Amino acid sequence: MNEALRLYGYWRSSAAYRVRIALNLKGLTYESVPVHLLRDGGEQHSDGYRQLNPQELVPVLLHGSRVLRQSLAIIEYLDETWPDPPLLPATARDRARVRGIAQLIACDIHPLNNLRVLQFFEQTWNVPQPERELWVRRWIQEGFTALERLLQESPATGEFCEGDTPTLADCCLVPQVYNARRFGVDLEPFPTIRRIQAVCEALPAFEAARPERQPDAPSRQ
Repeated sequence: MNEALRLYGYWRSSAAYRVRIALNLKGLTYESVPVHLLRDGGEQHSDGYRQLNPQELVPVLLHGSRVLRQSLAIIEYLDETWPDPPLLPATARDRARVRGIAQLIACDIHPLNNLRVLQFFEQTWNVPQPERELWVRRWIQEGFTALERLLQESPATGEFCEGDTPTLADCCLVPQVYNARRFGVDLEPFPTIRRIQAVCEALPAFEAARPERQPDAPSRQ
């Protein structure tokens, strides 16, 4: 499995951020290929990129000739291909909990504040920016309210979302907290989420995946 890894993403994409964390936790070397989601109407809509992903979304991971799409599927592929350290627990019950947390974030919270949704509001319905940002905060707050309760009430919650090692759930949590801060969500009501986020941020794998540290981040150009 020594074929090259190439990650197509955007510095501020939550989904690409998740995959970067997973790659770093696995200690894998990869080439970062920026896909600017705003320049020239969005490079993800180009004919060349559409060949890689007909959905015109990031991320896409190339592993040799294999083309992998959807961040959660990519992370599970990485976990099955390079099982150490594991990003999913050993038992079916615990794996289901981790996947449930990950999907709460990636499938229920994130899609409602995705770029293409906000662009549709702006370009099709002419929704002003303050209202668009209110929409984003509304759904992050609702999702985090449920997630905070799930984390607080479960004895399985440890230093991280599940136990005392990072999992798929933490790969999803950290980018969503980044988004929450970006849009001015009040995180004071979510102490468990904030605590886990702080533990994650102290790890080099999470720090190296931060949007501001990516080669296509505006501050790095």
